[in-house]
Order: sequence, then C-alpha cells, then structure tokens
Amino acid sequence: MREWKSTALPLLALGGVFWIAGCATASRGPIVLNLDRELRARGLDPATVVNPFALTDEMRAWAHEQVPPGTPVEARLDRLLAALLDPARLRIEYEARATGTAIEVFQTRRANCLAFTSLFVGMAREVGVPAIYLDIDDIEHFEKEGDLVVVSGHVSAGFSTGHSLKILDFSLAPAAEYRRVEPISDLTAIALFHSNRGAEGLRRGRTDEALDWLRKAVAIDPDLGGAWINYGVALRRSGDARGAEAAYRKALEADPNALSAYQNLSALLRLQGQTMEADELLALSSRLGSRNPFIYLTLGDLSLANGRMEEARRFYQRALRLYRGNAEPYAAMGQAALAQGETGDALRWLKKALAIDQENPRVKQLAQRLGGRRAA
Repeated sequence: MREWKSTALPLLALGGVFWIAGCATASRGPIVLNLDRELRARGLDPATVVNPFALTDEMRAWAHEQVPPGTPVEARLDRLLAALLDPARLRIEYEARATGTAIEVFQTRRANCLAFTSLFVGMAREVGVPAIYLDIDDIEHFEKEGDLVVVSGHVSAGFSTGHSLKILDFSLAPAAEYRRVEPISDLTAIALFHSNRGAEGLRRGRTDEALDWLRKAVAIDPDLGGAWINYGVALRRSGDARGAEAAYRKALEADPNALSAYQNLSALLRLQGQTMEADELLALSSRLGSRNPFIYLTLGDLSLANGRMEEARRFYQRALRLYRGNAEPYAAMGQAALAQGETGDALRWLKKALAIDQENPRVKQLAQRLGGRRAA
C-alpha cells in the first residue's frame, strides 16, 4: 500500500494478494525447527509473535482423517488439497483481504493465498510432508484504495520430491508457468504474515495497530524489503517522516530492486524539498522497470501543484501508458489541460475518463471543475 496523503502517495507492499521484496531464505533452510529460539535471538518474546501455520488438536485430527496412514507422500498432498477445497468437506474459498492464520482459516473457511498457504503448510507437515512456503516473483498487481496504492504479489506452498519442486496454487489467477519461484524460510513467512496484517491495519486507518504488526515484521526478518516499505508507510502516516525515510532506506539495503522503496523515498524527499535526490531515485526506479502507474500520478500532482505544467503532463502520460484501462490517468491529463486554460482538451480527456469510470474521485473532481460542460 502506499500511503496516504493526497500530495504524496506512499507505496505499501502487501502480501497475500501481496507484493513482497527480496524474500530471504534462512541460512539453515526453509523449515525452522526451533522457532522460539530464533525469535528470542531477534530480541522478540515468542509469546507476542503469531505463528500463522500453527494448528489446534482438532485440526490435526481432521488432517489425519483426510490422509490415512500409509498414503504415499505425493498422494498425501493431493488428498489434503482436495479435502480443503471440497464443497462437502472444508470448502475453503478465496478472499483477497483475508490474511488469517491457519486456525482462523479453518474456522472461517476464507483465505487469501498467504493464509491458505499457511493452512496447507501446517497440515501437510502434520501428515508427514515437509511442505515449504514459496515466493512467486512473476505476479504483481496494482490497486488504488482512496489515498493508498496496494502492490500485490503471490505466495504459495511447495514440496521438493528430490528431483523437482511440486507447487500448490490457490488464487483466482489462471494457471501459469512461473519464471521464478523461490523457497522462503518459516521466519520470512511469519514476517510476511505480520507485514500483511500491518498493511490491513493501514487500510482500515488503524495506524497504531499497523505499527505494532510491522515493528515485529522487520524484527523477525530484517531482510524483508516489503515489510520495511510498509513500516515506512505507517511511520509516515503517524507523522514520523524521519523514521519513514530510514525505513525506506532499510528497504533498499534489504532489496536494491524494491521499486516501491525508491518511489516512496523519492516522493517523501520531494515533499521535503530534496528534489535532486528525489529525481535520482525516481530515475533509478524507472531504469529498474517500474510498472506502477500511481507513483507517476502522484508525482504529476506534485508538479502540477508547484506550477510545473509540462513536467506534470509527462508524469501523467507515463501513468497513462501503463494504465490505459483505468479512468484516473485520463482525468489527470484533463486536469493538466484545464490548469493551462485548455478547456476543450480537458473536456475531451473527461469524456474518455467518463467512458471508463464515472465514479472515480478524480474524474468527478474534473467534471465538477468543468461545470457540467461536455466535449463536442
């Protein structure tokens, strides 16, 4: 997600439909045998950390009912997955914003990809299959919610057969061949869970709650760039600009390819008048291949507010190239035209925007400023 002032839209990395940056695999391997010891080594009380793949006795018994003793290892995965999705049995349904624990998913029957992965990993291990979490690096989706932008990626579960990796998938996206699949450690998965819950707190406007989740996320896995980005967004929302800047810089240390870190930091520095470094950071993110249209809309808004009309148009045009199916870049182009007294052009841009989404706030704003006039 990003943040949330109309002048600067910080980017928030979400996990679970979520985006993550630079998931690090623990040096001891993906499966962590003594989580309490590892958490204490990071200065955390294990009692304050939520383990998303923990099971209850009822869940353990249910898993063993679905997977009888003596079932071959790979068949256990198939049986378990079928039981979880079978309408006559557990019937787990996909819900993008439901980053629950395995226990919560078992109770509610609702899960996003991270939550379902936690349930599956916990139950698979219970029936003797050492399933692991996987970071799927191919999938990235941008969504705007009010003054937040949510960058979503994908997590799944896998099992190594010794000569190949079997991948479980649970999402609404069509089946695909993934270019990069990376095993991640249990600690990283726990950090992702906390980062997601923090992001969800931000979406609900509960900044203090979000900060609590996100402080733990970056402590559990200091190399998780996405958690640092979310933490920076929460700090900025709380009014701690210095802390937000430090968090974004930590995100870049953890993952130099974390585009949202470059973009959030650039937007923050630009607001503080540090335009030279802000421009350098944005240029770096562009060279890395940013596909996020909302950062360009935000930067265009800043340029427009400061009277840099042509610069604003250039930012809006970049957003339009990336997001032609959304009304907002068209309305932004209309705002830029109107600011330069080009009412006819503004009306034409408004007509295009209205054809896509009449309820978009920026479209409504442009329509109000044009006073109900229509393009020829």
